Amino acid sequence: MGNAFYSVLRNGEEIEAGYGVQAVCEEPGCTEVIDRGLAYLCGQTPGGDEYGCGGYFCPQHLHIPRSVVIGDLCARCLATN
Repeated sequence: MGNAFYSVLRNGEEIEAGYGVQAVCEEPGCTEVIDRGLAYLCGQTPGGDEYGCGGYFCPQHLHIPRSVVIGDLCARCLATN
C-alpha cells in the first residue's frame, strides 16, 4: 500500500519509483509503457543491488534467472550473474 510512490537513489541520481509511477521500459529501443513497481524491477532492491541494475523493464526484457533469490534480471545483468 505504501509502495505507490517513493524515491530511490540509482547511479547517484534520485528517481521516483513505485507502481504509481508511469514509465517506459528501459531496454534501448523499447517503447512499452510500464510502471516503476517491483514487478518490473531488475534485481531485488530499488536503486540496484549486487545482482540487478535497478532498472525497470517490460516482461519481454525482464528474465527469470536460475536463482529466484536474486530477483528477475534484464539481459545485461543476467549475462553477468
